[in-house]
Amino acid sequence: MVLVVSDLWKFYGNIPVVQSVNFTLNPGEILGLLGPNGAGKTTTVAMLYGAVIPSRGSVQLGAWQVHRQGRQARTFMGIVTQEDNLDPEFTVFQNLIHFAHHYRLVGKAARHRVGELLEQVGLQDYAKYSLDQLSGGLKRRVVLARALINHPQVVFLDEPTTGLDPDARQDFWKLVSQLKQSGSAVLLTTHYMDEAQRLCDRLLLLQQGQVIDQGSSIELIDRIVGQEIVEIEGIAESILQQLAMSAGVWYRPFGSSYLVTLPANNPNLLWEQLVATEPTSLTRRRANLEDVFLRLTGMSLG
Repeated sequence: MVLVVSDLWKFYGNIPVVQSVNFTLNPGEILGLLGPNGAGKTTTVAMLYGAVIPSRGSVQLGAWQVHRQGRQARTFMGIVTQEDNLDPEFTVFQNLIHFAHHYRLVGKAARHRVGELLEQVGLQDYAKYSLDQLSGGLKRRVVLARALINHPQVVFLDEPTTGLDPDARQDFWKLVSQLKQSGSAVLLTTHYMDEAQRLCDRLLLLQQGQVIDQGSSIELIDRIVGQEIVEIEGIAESILQQLAMSAGVWYRPFGSSYLVTLPANNPNLLWEQLVATEPTSLTRRRANLEDVFLRLTGMSLG
């Protein structure tokens, strides 16, 4: 089941917060929406599953128009929002059983499905735990299990690992990868560049509600900033500007230092020239998606 998004807009008053967003999400694909805070990621996702009505445009899931036939369309969707919004008075098992009732799963069928999901997300030993006994990472697994009750064909994950420690984030990444392997389509919003690079087949870069570029992380990095970046401090900008212009590369201020790309052909020549200026700090590293956003927008992803 393919998700097709056509000319999606959202205005609040006269202010556009999402502008002319278009894309297709295919089965077995993880598509990332990547952008700084306030870029319109959450509003876009909320329009995709019908929680927010678009001012213009359409969202089509298979045969269903999401905003005209939302109830039918949502039977094929799983949704993980930024908030856990679980019932604190219920155990893990009870939370999932209660949600199963929304899909008319009751009795033995509901217990069987919940048992499958607890095993799938690694919570089979936590079924009788109350929510206040769970870590943040375990709660996110419960929310994911709840989103999968109905065997969804499209799963929306809105910044699902915000606030989790590194180990819990990596555990969650494994679960997301399993969704892809099972054939589900996944739409992920995140401001973690490592998460986007690790998980997403394709990325849409958002700024002020607009898609400013798209492609795989490798394509975007190579095309927009190149392979390597130098962080340099303690150099006069006039000298750096002259070196960058001579090499035909991009540079920009970055806090108290500067970022400068190394050219694909003969990167060591510029590197040696930068070393020769005797800066107070000099680091050579691989380029990443944060650099892409800084090049395109002057903004970081945080």
